[in-house]
Amino acid sequence: MTTFDDRENAFEAKFAHDEEMQFKAQARCNKLLGLWAAGLMGKSEEEAKEYAKTVVLADFEEAGHEDVVRKVEGDLNGLADADTIRAKMAELLPQAKAQIMSEID
Repeated sequence: MTTFDDRENAFEAKFAHDEEMQFKAQARCNKLLGLWAAGLMGKSEEEAKEYAKTVVLADFEEAGHEDVVRKVEGDLNGLADADTIRAKMAELLPQAKAQIMSEID
């Protein structure tokens, strides 16, 4: 193999790793969002965990995160609007990334 091939393989491996980390962080963010929303709805700890799973699964309905926003907004029945939910997601993403990174170390 040439140096070029080695570099290409390294870049491909890094890209795959970065994509995997982003996927895990977004899933964790959705879980945290679900737990936050469950708290607003007054769910018990066990109910909150189950609800958070449904929020994570909602992200697989379509590309992007609007499917999660729509689900949570609909479930909250006026307790928070879409902009508040998006802001909460933006707030939770760095926390989710930190949690994922701490699991790797």
